[in-house]
Amino acid sequence: MSTVVKVKGLTKSYGKVHAIQDVSFSIESNKIYGLLGRNGAGKTTIMHLITAQQFASSGELQVFGENPYENNQVLSQCCFIKESQRYPDSYRIIDVLEVSSSFFPNWDREYAYSLIELFRLPLKRRMKKLSRGMLSSVGIVIGLASRAPLTIFDEPYLGLDAVSRSLFYEQLLEDYSKYPRTVILSTHLIDEVSQILEHVMVIDNGRIIIDEDADELRGLAFTVVGPTTSVENFVARRNVIDRKPFGGLLSATIMARLSGGDRQQAATLGLELSTVSLQQLIIYLTNSRLEDKSVIFP
Repeated sequence: MSTVVKVKGLTKSYGKVHAIQDVSFSIESNKIYGLLGRNGAGKTTIMHLITAQQFASSGELQVFGENPYENNQVLSQCCFIKESQRYPDSYRIIDVLEVSSSFFPNWDREYAYSLIELFRLPLKRRMKKLSRGMLSSVGIVIGLASRAPLTIFDEPYLGLDAVSRSLFYEQLLEDYSKYPRTVILSTHLIDEVSQILEHVMVIDNGRIIIDEDADELRGLAFTVVGPTTSVENFVARRNVIDRKPFGGLLSATIMARLSGGDRQQAATLGLELSTVSLQQLIIYLTNSRLEDKSVIFP
């Protein structure tokens, strides 16, 4: 498996403010990645750097083994669908499709027009007249039909209803299985996409705190609920990443996989156990109250 993006010690600063700081990671070919984190964590900065829309303050960045800046050979293999993509006011949807065909060597015109029908988009309507959901759908069409070896979607679902989001996920998986490429999804709807992600990177305050295969993260934490004293006994000497008292009860979330011994001990103490979803796990780990990030991977 080849490396599509390689980042080492990457920093982007605005004066004394570090958008990202000393970030290192690799992105492999033919995988679906989730780039996750809170607003302002540095996700968009990373995407802009990868696609040569910003310059790094320091560090090393290679895309397809080369420096991406002013490198048409590299950039022609990348498709970046931004959250707030802008188009010329005079453009119609059909114009955007025709222009896109000249940008992307792997553009599939027939597939693009089939997606237009699927998302019920009016080809002759001007872009400035489209709703937020329609604009998102146009971005999805371009991203999928580009079949770019590196395709990046930044919050691709804004304004889309549940049916349209489901169509996007279905089309992404179906086309990815036929035409494998590297896909990066930056999204806040983590639970919706958790089952299609193969690798997860979480950025918090400009630093990567998780860079793991998705299968390794699923079931990585669990919550125990019960009388406060019993829960405190159960969680003693464990990596607790969240505590919520209510009345005489306590809910505690532990960074560990559930074992048979855990279940037996919980049953003996009369405690309830439940696994933590990927979305909730990331919420816990990026909570500003969790100062000791070393509890993430003991």
